[in-house]
Amino acid sequence: MRGEVSPQADRLLQDGEVIPLGEGLDLRVLHTPGHTPGSICLLTDGHVLTGDTLLAGSLGRADLEESAPDDLRDSVEQRLLILAEDLIILPGHGPASTIGEEKKRLMGL
Repeated sequence: MRGEVSPQADRLLQDGEVIPLGEGLDLRVLHTPGHTPGSICLLTDGHVLTGDTLLAGSLGRADLEESAPDDLRDSVEQRLLILAEDLIILPGHGPASTIGEEKKRLMGL
């Protein structure tokens, strides 16, 4: 809901941190500021959960009070689009995509 304040985090996840989920499934934290200062994406075998950082066909939102459009663009270019092209993107909104498809769509950010 708009206007609601999120509770304080118990702790902040660090770039490169690995979160074990069990059964051989781990998530690796990628710090991707821009949508918000502490934005992260989560990388696992074959998939990356991009939340509001990268959507199919566009960068995520950067019009919030804490957003930083230049940081968002840098995060996508330098942290996400360098990943394997067949990696499936699972965004916070809309359809899935791949890193390869987004490289083609976002060339010349």
